[in-house]
Order: sequence, then structure tokens, then C-alpha cells
Amino acid sequence: MTHAESKGGGHVATVAGLLGRAATLSGGEAIVMPEERVTFPELLERTSTIGRRLRGAGLDRGDRVGLLLGDTVDGLAALLAAMRIGIVPVPINGRYKEREVAHVTRHSGMRLLVAEEAALPLLDAADVSSACPIATGLDDPVLVRGATAVGDDEIAAEASAVTPADDAIFIYTSGTTAAPKGCVNLHGGFVAQAFAYASRLELRPADRLFTPLPFFHVSAIVTLAATLVAPCALVHVGRRFEPGLALALLEQERCTISFTAFETIWMPVLNEPRFPEADLSSLRLILNVGTPGSLQRMQERFPQVPQISAFGGTETGGFATLGQAIDPLASRLSTGGRPLDGCEIRAVDPETGADVPAGETGELLMRGPTRFARYHDDPEQTALAIDADGWFHSGDLGRVDPDGRVAFVGRLKDMLKVGGENVAAAEVESHLLAHPAVEIAQVVSAPDARYAEVPAAFVQLAPGQTATEEELIAHCLGQIATFKVPRYVRFVDEWPMSGTKIRKVELRERIAAELEAAGITEAPKLTSR
Repeated sequence: MTHAESKGGGHVATVAGLLGRAATLSGGEAIVMPEERVTFPELLERTSTIGRRLRGAGLDRGDRVGLLLGDTVDGLAALLAAMRIGIVPVPINGRYKEREVAHVTRHSGMRLLVAEEAALPLLDAADVSSACPIATGLDDPVLVRGATAVGDDEIAAEASAVTPADDAIFIYTSGTTAAPKGCVNLHGGFVAQAFAYASRLELRPADRLFTPLPFFHVSAIVTLAATLVAPCALVHVGRRFEPGLALALLEQERCTISFTAFETIWMPVLNEPRFPEADLSSLRLILNVGTPGSLQRMQERFPQVPQISAFGGTETGGFATLGQAIDPLASRLSTGGRPLDGCEIRAVDPETGADVPAGETGELLMRGPTRFARYHDDPEQTALAIDADGWFHSGDLGRVDPDGRVAFVGRLKDMLKVGGENVAAAEVESHLLAHPAVEIAQVVSAPDARYAEVPAAFVQLAPGQTATEEELIAHCLGQIATFKVPRYVRFVDEWPMSGTKIRKVELRERIAAELEAAGITEAPKLTSR
């Protein structure tokens, strides 16, 4: 470990420094998974071993390496090892299909892709080998042989040479409406996010932070970084999320914070038959995101532990805002809390760019040290997203209340235009969630000859509950404006997912194809009660 890697928190500005500092401060557990657990010194040593292999394979500072290794200790160590010595990891979404993998491989310019053997058929179909070499796992003979020519001194020198202005990681957006874009985050921004996130959660060495999120997702990656700051243990489900396993880990590992993030993850845990008897007395905080309706339902199901929410994304470097347990309940259920240290948030009129009054809805703009640097190889999209004053235009609609707390309302593109009237999908979803039978609701547009488009709701019912399309429409009539009421309700047991998010684009395509096949061009007329 170099001097630069072991400095105190105030001087740490690279991933190398973050790792070295954690190993100096703690000999405790760093990562806990069902199959394996490692301490901070062991994690640092593993990054040295993997770093030697990457360097031995011919990768230099600034080169990109693709990672498709699944959620394993070695997969996380590879991510950190690359960043530690200035190689730029490109984690690949485990849900990507042939077209998306081919795009990311070529667009990123990666010089090597390290993948587990199970992924080889997909990589063959995407013709990845024509773009870059493929190493089958970290024990690939080419990597192992190459490492013999690289010593610890070289790894230490490479780590010391990395600067805060160097590229740290490429994280590709989900690509639900277009080809995925590569968000480039710098070392300085990545580390700033880690410290601000850890500070807001008040992470301590005794904490044990649970998350089941996959490590191609920015929220999981920066959560790992925040646990390095504390330093405290990160507890993870490993390769595959199962509600029963998640509950067992929360209980057996005495987790203090649960970052389950989405209702599609946390509700199945709450619905586990053994949940009422599980000893979760060690939990002090739960972090979820969602509409006010879904946040309220999840808090009501487990009122013993305060639940907070957040706002952010890949382009904000992870979290831009985060709530606190001391916030009033109403604020915790309706906002994502205040901006993290160093971050600024504004709400502006999306057409004029003028600031809107506190509490009114506008497009959310973010500026600060954690903001992404650019979209890789796409100066045009970068210029559209980041203005001359450094503000990132998120495309998210939201409000900033007088106390500075930020409430997410929905995506600009998630607004429906029903006969000229604006309808926020999130508003309709929140109202549907007020029905006791509804567990998850997603509202999208359906084509309509009369109104151009109308709301259509996809609904997952709570276990043991029943409801009909007519019943849920009636639940809305008279309670929200008629033009906001869903004209179609479809029931689902599984959701099309992109990483951890529901792919609304697929839901829109599904209802449009169904209506076209049935010859339906105009929705049934509704009359308010």
C-alpha cells in the first residue's frame, strides 16, 4: 500500500486512496455474501492480485475493461481492482441481450472483456470476439500467466499515479428507449459521492449495510464505495435475489441498514410468510424509492424502522439527495430528502428554463462534484444534458420545497397528454396503490383515436387479494379527474425489467399491440360518479 492509498478521509480523492484507507482503518468484514466473506485487508490484497492480472494482460491506465462476472466477491474485487490502478471498468448489465451487449462492447472501446463462462453463448451471439478479446473468468490462463511479469511495486506505482480527474468507471444507462449511453464518472466525483453518502447515512464501522442490487447498477456500486468510507460491512445476496434469502441475511447478519430500493424487491420480502417472526431488531434504517403511495404502504407494513427515500441516477453519480431518519414522517414519505453535501438542486420551467417557485413542479437540475463528466463518445448528447453553467438537466419532473427537500414527480417523458390535458403517471399510480388489493401499479399511455392517448394501468395484486378491471377503474372515478382515470387495467405476475427498473416501454408496446390486434382504436367512455 502506498502513502497515497493510506491517507485520511480529507485527502482521499481516488479509489486507490479509498481502498487503502479502509484497509488501514479496519480489519473487519468488508463484503459478506452467502458463499464467501472477506475482510478489508483481504479485499485490498485481492485487488492487487487481480490488478496484476489486468496489467499482465496488457491493459494500461485509461484502458477500458468490460466486466460480466455476476455478483460475487471476485466480481466486486475486479471492479475495484481496475479503478485502483487507473483502468476503467465497464460493468455490463446482466439483463442485456445480444444487441445491447454488442453495442456496449464496441461503443465503450473496451480492450478486454472478462466474463463468466455462462455468458459465453451470449457473447458469441453478439460477436464480441471481433471487437475485443474475451477472458473466461479471472482465472483465465492468459490473465494468470501475464500476472507473473507484474509485481506489487508496479501496482503501487500505478495506484499512486491515478488522479481525481481520471476516468473512474463507465456505467451504461438502461437503454429503455434508445441505445444505452455510457456515463463517465471521474475518480474525484466517485469518491465525493462515497463520502457524502456515508455521511448522510451516518455510517459507522459497526454498521452492516444490506443491499440486493446488482453491481452493474450505479446505486449498488456507490453503496459499496460508501461502506469503504465507514468502513463497514456490505451484505449482499450474491448471484440471485430470493426474498427468503434476503430476509435470512437481514436477520442472521444483524444488518443495521437495508437498501432494498424498489417495491419490486422489498414487497416480496415483506410478504415472506416468516417475515412477522423474523428478528430484525438490529435494523435502524431502511432506504427505498417510489411514489408516495408505495412508500407509505411499505412504511405501514414495517413501521418499527424509519424508512427514507432518495433522488438521483447514473448521471448524478448516484444519489443527489437523501432523506434522514429525523425527518418528519410526511417528508420521508413524499420527498427524497435534501441534497447531499456539495450538491445543488433547482426546479425550472422545462420550456423557459426559469426557476419555478418553491413547491411547484419543474424539471430538476443538478450540479455538484458527484455529477458525471460526459457521455462517452457523444459530445452532442453531453451538451444537451450539461449546460454552460454545469447544470445537469435530468429530464425528471419534481418539486423543491421551502426546506430544500426534493420530491420526484415523474419523468418528463412519463407525462401523458390526454386530449390536451397533462397527466403524470406517478399520480395515477399513487391513487391505484390506495386500493387494498393493489401491490404494484405502473401507468403508461395507450393509443387512442379520440384523445391521442389514454392511461392504461398494469397492476400486480397483493398476495391473497382479488380485484377486477372494473373495480379498479371505479376506485379512481370520482376521486381523480376523469381524464386521469385508466381506461384499461391489465393484471401481471411478473414485470419486464431493465436491471432493477420496470421497463415501461415494454408495457406501452404490450398494450398497443393488444389493442391493435383486437381492432380497438378508441377507449370506452367514462362518466364520473
